[in-house]
Amino acid sequence: MYKSERQQFYTQIEQFWADLYDEEYALYDMYEITEEEVEKIRLATERTGKIFFKTAHLLRNVSNETLLEMGYPEETLHFLRLKTMEVESVIARFDFIPHNGSYKCIEMNADTPTFIKELFFVNERICHAFAMENPNADAEQVLKDLIQESVKQNKCSQKTHIVFTAHEQNIEDYYTTLYLMQFISGAKFTPLHQLQIQRGVGLFDEEGKQIDVLYRQTFPIENLILDEDEAQNKIGLWLLELVEQNLLTIINPPSAFLLQNKAVQAVIWGLHEEGNEFFSAEEHEWIADYLLPTYLEESPFMDKGLRYVKKPVFGREGDTIEIYEADGHLLKADAQKSYHHYTKVYQQYIEQPKTTFHSEKGKQTGDILVGSFLISGKPSAIGLRIGGMITNNLSYYLPIGIKSEKFGF
Repeated sequence: MYKSERQQFYTQIEQFWADLYDEEYALYDMYEITEEEVEKIRLATERTGKIFFKTAHLLRNVSNETLLEMGYPEETLHFLRLKTMEVESVIARFDFIPHNGSYKCIEMNADTPTFIKELFFVNERICHAFAMENPNADAEQVLKDLIQESVKQNKCSQKTHIVFTAHEQNIEDYYTTLYLMQFISGAKFTPLHQLQIQRGVGLFDEEGKQIDVLYRQTFPIENLILDEDEAQNKIGLWLLELVEQNLLTIINPPSAFLLQNKAVQAVIWGLHEEGNEFFSAEEHEWIADYLLPTYLEESPFMDKGLRYVKKPVFGREGDTIEIYEADGHLLKADAQKSYHHYTKVYQQYIEQPKTTFHSEKGKQTGDILVGSFLISGKPSAIGLRIGGMITNNLSYYLPIGIKSEKFGF
C-alpha cells in the first residue's frame, strides 16, 4: 500500500529525484511540527546567520597565514577577499540538531547547498496530500524574489547574459539548477562541460556567447579549482581570475565560499571563549545558545572527557566524517573518504533525537537533522533529513507539516 501510494504521488512531480542511488529518498510520510517550533528554528537561523555574516568581514582582513591554517586552498586567497554582493550568500543552509529545547548548528552550507526543491516546492504538495499546513508556505515566492534581486544587482542591461550550470549527469544537481533557473527570465542552462573559457577574456556558453552572470548552485569552488582541460590548463583557476578581474559574476558569490569552510565555526567559538569584543554581549549569548564548541584540534574534548566529531573543512553529505569517544577511540566513520586531504575541525558531539517513519522497507527509526535555509540573510524553508549517526547521501527526506495540536521535537 505504502509503495503504490508513494509511487503514485511522486510520479506527479516532474523533474524530481524521489529515488537516489537506486534507493528510496523522498518518503511518503509526514513529521508533525508546531508553529512554535518552526519559529524557534527560524530564530536560530536568523541569529546564527548574523554571526556568520559578521565573521566574514573579519576573515577578509586576516593574514594569508591564518587563512591557510584554516585549510583554504592557497589558489583561492585573492578570491576569498572579494566582496561582490551586498549579502555574503544568496542561498545558504544551516544544519541544526534539536537539543534541550533549542537548536545547535553543526555546520553552515553557505556555498552550494542542496535540499532546495524538496523544501521550497515538494513539501507544499505533500502537505496538501496529507491535509496539513505547510510551514514553508510562502518560502518559494520569497526565494524567487531574492534570487531575482541577486541577479539584478549584477545586471547592467537587458542584454546581460545569465547562465545556470551543473553536471547534467547528476540528476539532483541538474534538476535543482533547472528549478532555480525558472525564476530568472531569459536565463539559459549550459552543462558544465560545455562552458568555454578564454583566460583574461571571459567565459562563454556552447554557442560562443559571453556569459555575464554564472549561477553555479551545485558546483563547489573546492572542486572547480581542480578543473583542467585536455591540455592540462588550469581552467578552474582561470574562472576565478575572471571573477577577480570583474569579467564574470558568479552566484553564490566568493564570500559564500569563504563561509563554507567549517573552520569558520572554530574561529567564532574561539572568539566567544575568550569573550572577544568583536561580538556584542547579545551575540555572545546567541553563540552560546546555537553553536557547538569547535576547534582545530581534539585535545579540548579529550581533556574534558567529551565525545567529538572530526570532519574536513570542506565536504558534503557526511563524506569523511568520523565520531570519536572521549578517549580518542573511533566510534563511527562514514565509508566515503573523498575529503581526507583537507584540514580537519573537531566539534563537540551531541546526540540527535530519533523518530519513526514509514518507508518501502517498512517502519523504521532514524536520527533527525534539521535543514534550515537562509536566503539573502533571511530565514526561510525548513525540513528534515533522517538517517544514521552520520547524515549522508543515503539519508531520507522526511516532509514536515503543521497540525493545530501542540507538537515539538
